[in-house]
Amino acid sequence: MQQKLATPPTTDITPTIYPESDGQPMADNTLQFDTIVKIKTNLDILFKEDVFVAGDLFWYPVKGNPKKVLAPDVMVAFSRPKGYRSSYKQWEEEGIAPAVVFEVLSNSNSAKEMVRKGLFYQKYGVEEFIIVDPYQNEISVYTRQDDALTPLDLVSNIWKSEKLGITIETAADQLSFFYPDGQPFLMPEEWEAAKEQERVQKEEALKREEQERTQKEEALKREEQERTQKEEALKREEQERLEKEQAQAELEQLKVELARLKKK
Repeated sequence: MQQKLATPPTTDITPTIYPESDGQPMADNTLQFDTIVKIKTNLDILFKEDVFVAGDLFWYPVKGNPKKVLAPDVMVAFSRPKGYRSSYKQWEEEGIAPAVVFEVLSNSNSAKEMVRKGLFYQKYGVEEFIIVDPYQNEISVYTRQDDALTPLDLVSNIWKSEKLGITIETAADQLSFFYPDGQPFLMPEEWEAAKEQERVQKEEALKREEQERTQKEEALKREEQERTQKEEALKREEQERLEKEQAQAELEQLKVELARLKKK
């Protein structure tokens, strides 16, 4: 009797795919886009090293589960190096979750969507969750207390982030972000204009310094010239005095000689 060989069990070795995009645009309109770019660009400038800042990048907190994913409008992860990433896979980042996330509202966002995102951020370790409404110039802030992201009661129109050190100021007609030193956040083109202005100011300052140096040198030359003229004047006076003394001596000698001749 011929014995059949048992079929070996199959092992699924298909790698887990972590998509880099959902095909949706980063923003629905220019106001939302500009606000996202302003926050992301200036946070990148603020944190020079060992802080990873990204905009609209997929964050995968759980290895092997690509369905657990969100792409915050802006996220900040501390103690992580800057550099290119196709997505933020937390298990490849020493298990470090983004500490701060921003969501910038558009007309298509719903309260239900923000709640869903807030629960995701709460579950996976976010410490500050800031919702920015560029239409109403308002913010909503949630900070971690124990294991929950708790909404803050913003009694003032100025709020300072403990994690980032930045300040956000809300007003009826404007929403403003400030560096820890009080300098305002700028758009990239505003940064270029500011750099150009700074360059022009430095050039003007150098010109003023050069002009002041030239004026000082000219003043020193005038002083030296005046000193030389005074010395020459003193020399002339001394020479005239000596000449007068000599003439007087010669005159006295002549008088003595005349007197001597009269006596003869």
